[in-house]
Amino acid sequence: MNKTVKKTNDKNVPANNLFGRENYMWMLIGIACLALGFILMAGGKSSDPNVFDTKEIYSPVRITVAPILIIAGFVIEIYAIMKKPKS
Repeated sequence: MNKTVKKTNDKNVPANNLFGRENYMWMLIGIACLALGFILMAGGKSSDPNVFDTKEIYSPVRITVAPILIIAGFVIEIYAIMKKPKS
């Protein structure tokens, strides 16, 4: 079967896109927020593996800011998926 796609500028023809441009924008914002949260949570490499630096491991950025960013990223992703695209 050979299917051809008919291009039209008629506004009455519904688009076959699952998400709109705004949804994809929100998804990218959510992914960036998740990535930043995971980057902030990672790290803590010490120059000497025998030394345990509590200030570095239990820093406020690692135990509060990063998890908040990750949760915010997931909420943004849920919003981006559930948001109805503009017609």
